[in-house]
Amino acid sequence: MKVLVIGAGNMGLTYSEGMVKTSLLGKKRLKIYDTDPKKIKTLREEPHFEVYNALGDCLPHADIVFIAVKPYHCDALFEEMRSMVNSEQLFVSLMAGVTIETIQEKLNIKKVVRTMPNLPAKVGKGVTSYTEAKEVSRVELLMVRHLLDSTGTSIHVKNENYIDASTGISGSGPAYVFYFMQSMLEAALKMGFSDYDSKVLVSNTFEGAIELFNQSNLSPERWIDKVASKGGTTQAAIDSMEDNNVKQLIQDAAYAAFDRAVELGENK
Repeated sequence: MKVLVIGAGNMGLTYSEGMVKTSLLGKKRLKIYDTDPKKIKTLREEPHFEVYNALGDCLPHADIVFIAVKPYHCDALFEEMRSMVNSEQLFVSLMAGVTIETIQEKLNIKKVVRTMPNLPAKVGKGVTSYTEAKEVSRVELLMVRHLLDSTGTSIHVKNENYIDASTGISGSGPAYVFYFMQSMLEAALKMGFSDYDSKVLVSNTFEGAIELFNQSNLSPERWIDKVASKGGTTQAAIDSMEDNNVKQLIQDAAYAAFDRAVELGENK
C-alpha cells in the first residue's frame, strides 16, 4: 500500500513518523509532501521517507492520502489536487473543521475519513477520533484505524458532530491541561520553590494522578473523595474551586472549542 502525507507540520510529521513503523506499508517508504525547502532538506535525511515538493510526482500514485495542512490552506490545496486524484483513492483528513462533504465536493471524490487528532500523538499517547463517508468500505476503515493507532489509540464515532465535539475534549484538551499546569507552576514559584522543583512537583503530580486513574475503575470524583479529608487542606482547595465555579468554566471552555469547530465547518 502506498501512503502519502500532504503537509509535514506538527500533525503531518507526527503521523508520518508513527505510520512508517506499521506493517501495512510493507517494504514501501511513506511518501510525504511539503513546500518548505528547509523541511524538505531535513526530511530527505530520513531513510524511511520518500520526500516530494511537487504534488504531481506523488499524489496520483498514492492509495491513501492524509491531508495535514492548516484549514485555511485547504481551498488552494484542493484546487491544485483536484485534477490529480481518482475515485479509488482514500482521503484521510487531519484538518479541524473541514467537513467530509466539503472535501468530497472540492476534490470530486467520495472516499473520505475525517479525524480529530491531538498533540500527545507526538509521544505515542495520542487519541484520534474518526468517522467516514458511506462510500468507505469496512476493510478500508480498518486500514485507516491501523494507521491512526500508530500514534496512540483511536476512537470510531458515529458522525461528524462527534468529531467537532472531540475537538473540544481531546483535540484542544492538552492546552487545558497545560493551562492548569502553568497555573500550578506559578503558584509553586510564588510559594518559593525553584523552577526545577516546581516543574518536578507539578509534572509528577499530574503523571501520578493519571496513572492512579488509569489503573483503577474509580471516577475522578471518587479519587477526590479519597484525597480530600473533611476540613483538610485538599478540601479547602476544592471548596475554593467550587466557589469560583471552576468546573463550569472548564466545561464552557470545552464547548467554546466545540462551537468554533462547527463554525469553521459551516464557513467552508
